[in-house]
Amino acid sequence: MSKTISSICVLRLSAIGDVCHAVSAVQAIQRAHPQAKITWVIGKVEAMLLADLPGVELVVFDKKRGKAAFKDLRTHFKGTKFDVLLHMQVAFRSNVAALCIPAKVKIGFDSARSKELHSLVVNQHITGQIEPHVLEGFHHFAQAIGAQPQSPTWSMPYTAEDEDQAKTLLHGLERVFVISPAASKKERNWLPERYAALAEHATAQGFQVVITGGPTELEVSLSQAIIEQAKCQILNLVGQTGLKTLLCVLKQAKLVLAPDTGPAHMAVTVGTPVIGLYAHSNPKRTGPYLYQQYVVEVYHQNLLKQKGKPASELPWGTRVKGADLMAQISVDDVTAMFDKVVQQEKL
Repeated sequence: MSKTISSICVLRLSAIGDVCHAVSAVQAIQRAHPQAKITWVIGKVEAMLLADLPGVELVVFDKKRGKAAFKDLRTHFKGTKFDVLLHMQVAFRSNVAALCIPAKVKIGFDSARSKELHSLVVNQHITGQIEPHVLEGFHHFAQAIGAQPQSPTWSMPYTAEDEDQAKTLLHGLERVFVISPAASKKERNWLPERYAALAEHATAQGFQVVITGGPTELEVSLSQAIIEQAKCQILNLVGQTGLKTLLCVLKQAKLVLAPDTGPAHMAVTVGTPVIGLYAHSNPKRTGPYLYQQYVVEVYHQNLLKQKGKPASELPWGTRVKGADLMAQISVDDVTAMFDKVVQQEKL
């Protein structure tokens, strides 16, 4: 690919964790092509987190508008033709969106990861990878246009006001342990009494415990159940922060505990260690990228039980099913990991 690329469009609509991974790839591209104008077609919620990302124009795709959202894209890009489109999502909706974005070159995933007609809307592919993390897949897009591979870094967009709001919310707390307990699907959540046990353990170790989350009924009810069962003080910030303020709360924390959910990856972008709890998806593919050694998981044992084969002999990213798998993660295992992280990170 020519080093004189002047316009790049990134297509990655969702979700919070995935766009956090993609930021590091986009910023690697900026270093390799500082002259290029970069446009990012992104979901509405995700744009709230990445608003004012330096050097990037965000174009919001609002899926709630249905067919009109695709018309909006065509209208927005009328008369535009990008040098390259980096099509970083294989979902059918995003594949249709790719048809609405004019570009000389459209780069998509390799055939092994292509689905839902993805290969039909691109004319080039990134190279295949062996058991890649999602972030590593995105970095291959950067490499496809000349960005050199390196350890991922992030410069997330937040203001001094966002930081001040977080400091106000955390006023008087010095050694903050954040529990972000809710994933997008209930089956991925750990049990409230076990989160409560970790809150008690952290408090006994001199941490102040904070619970974060959005305003949904699932998140509110889960946080209330945790607080009711914990025999310690917990600051409840559920529903009280926007995404940027939440990012700054995570930045000011010493340690985060979370299942497979967006805030875990947000914490990674601001350098806060994460203990990830995984049962349904492979943490080597979707775990907190810089802290995969701190994951507590029962994924691999359940994969072997359900499929009769280890991950190495199955399609990469194979999920396991079950409503109660997270209950297999014990308090003792997570407490032991908590103590390990505190010691290793000198928290």
